[in-house]
Amino acid sequence: MARETVSMSAKTIACQVHGRTIPATTSLPALSDFMANRRSPSILGANGAVAGMEEFSYWAAEPREVFEFCADQKDPFAKLEERLGHYSIQGGRPPHLPEGIFYGGWIGYFGYELGRHIERLPQTTVDDLPVPLIRLCFYDRLIAYDHRAEIFWAIVLELPADVESPAEKMAGLERWLDEAAGAPFAEPPATDIERFDLSTVRSNMTRPDYLEAIERAKCYIRDGDIYQVNLSQRFERPFHGRPIDLFHWQNRHNASPYAAYIDTGRFQVVSASPEMFVSIRQRHIRTKPIKGTRRRFRPQEQDSERRNEQNLRELRESAKEQAELNMIVDLERNDIARICIPGTRRVIQPRTVEAYPTVFHAVATIGGQLGDDVRFTDVLRAVFPGGSITGAPKIRAMEIIDELEPTTRGVYTGSIGFIGLDGTVCLNIAIRTVIIAAHKAFAQTGGGIVADSEPEAEWEETITKARALLAGIEAVQEP
Repeated sequence: MARETVSMSAKTIACQVHGRTIPATTSLPALSDFMANRRSPSILGANGAVAGMEEFSYWAAEPREVFEFCADQKDPFAKLEERLGHYSIQGGRPPHLPEGIFYGGWIGYFGYELGRHIERLPQTTVDDLPVPLIRLCFYDRLIAYDHRAEIFWAIVLELPADVESPAEKMAGLERWLDEAAGAPFAEPPATDIERFDLSTVRSNMTRPDYLEAIERAKCYIRDGDIYQVNLSQRFERPFHGRPIDLFHWQNRHNASPYAAYIDTGRFQVVSASPEMFVSIRQRHIRTKPIKGTRRRFRPQEQDSERRNEQNLRELRESAKEQAELNMIVDLERNDIARICIPGTRRVIQPRTVEAYPTVFHAVATIGGQLGDDVRFTDVLRAVFPGGSITGAPKIRAMEIIDELEPTTRGVYTGSIGFIGLDGTVCLNIAIRTVIIAAHKAFAQTGGGIVADSEPEAEWEETITKARALLAGIEAVQEP
């Protein structure tokens, strides 16, 4: 696999931050559409659902360098530590920049199978989507949108070897905003998600195979190996269209606060994730696992209000769903305790139900204060991958996932987001995520299996989660 990288150096490059607001009339979708035509673009958020969560959306392109780590390589954390340490911030955050904003650094993803470099795990699944385990782009310029203040920010890093001055970089970002505002943009087409024909889609597991995998998982639970395990299946169908149009469709019809778009040139990642994996601000870490899902009916659907109230009540009162989330909260508390100052770890928000365009989710938030000597790679080693998409105990659950799922997960259930030079981090759990490669689209969905899981209901949950992704893929196909 070709790698877009630069030579590594032990010397740390000091960067100075410059940022200012830019008056702009472009819409967020129009800016995304424009940025998708640049080299190696990365987009985080870019829809209204971000406002209630992380507050900012980001657009970046034309990275200064790209770091990739592939499955056939060794020592990912040593290599990652070296890359992350290659740049540093000089002078800190300018006081006029909003608190918590990402003001330069790395954007990209960590694939699920990176967990094999943390724990000793079997490798029996087939790696038929050879995407890197890690792909991070270092951007020295980006556009941010503050959803609360409703303003754009242009942010650039000044590096010693720059050919362009900070003012020239700023002017370039302003031109991008101006060009995006003047470019034509068509809203993505609507489609009936519930009537999408699943017979046009292939899965890496037949229905009988998936039901059998659930029964085998329940045997492991009865035998005391695990309390729960997250099983998934991967859907595949031809894709002939613009990947950015799928991102537009998801942001319009299935908007999620941790949405992401990454174009590597070889493949694209479109994520409509509602789940935050790790957020770090001022050395405070949070994680927000999701466990429990019910369908949300749209207003135009028959008797939607009554049916939604019924699903909400069912999710809130479900003893199974409560127990499932409680197990993952305990797992996450134990994970972050390994890197937090003793006495700071706590459940910030107990179980609550949140509404998204197509589903209801039960979530909780756990947090703590990182120790002074804890590095980002230490955080990854302690908590990756997220417990909500493995099961508990985590290591045994991951062994069973490898046994029961036929193919590697790749980006799915890994993490997508940013790592700032100031230590600010926000990574999602890459669920509701589509990989587009070689004119095919791959969408994977799953659910937590516990002792009293009903196989048919678990199968239907994966279908409910997949419909919005698959309907979007269908809607943006070119004739």
